[in-house]
Amino acid sequence: MAIIVHLEDILKARGMTSKELCALVGITEANLSILRSGKAKGVRFNTINKICYYLHCDVGDILKFDGNLEEDDEI
Repeated sequence: MAIIVHLEDILKARGMTSKELCALVGITEANLSILRSGKAKGVRFNTINKICYYLHCDVGDILKFDGNLEEDDEI
């Protein structure tokens, strides 16, 4: 996986549950679970904006690039 999602770590550090974040951001628990697990193929900037706002963090705190190219991303 080229993009590593650290959302779970940020939630724990902020003392917030996934359910609480879902209510604030306006997304389903199922969609947040897909994002947290790193299995999401995409995410809206608006959603990332809200997550960062409510968790008081930066995009780079949540999403990290591992330096690899995913096989389905090859040109």
